[in-house]
Amino acid sequence: MKPTRAGTTENISVSMPAELISELRSRAGRRGVSSYITEAVRHQLAMDGLAEIVASHEEEHGALTEQEIETARRELFAEGDSQDAGRDAA
Repeated sequence: MKPTRAGTTENISVSMPAELISELRSRAGRRGVSSYITEAVRHQLAMDGLAEIVASHEEEHGALTEQEIETARRELFAEGDSQDAGRDAA
């Protein structure tokens, strides 16, 4: 196993359709397939966690309203927009 910033790595075998593998290799480029898949899995785990939080909230308080969703969207994405703008200005 190789050491990484988060600990050690482990090799696994993953099967997927050939056309996805072709596109994956094309898109992964220099960063490599393993790195690309690692980031994709991190993203999916974060989305799964968010879905669990929303489901838990809705179970306790009822469905989110459109206003609550829009407020959350603004809070999540407005912060990223201002950070990106600051980077562009530097």
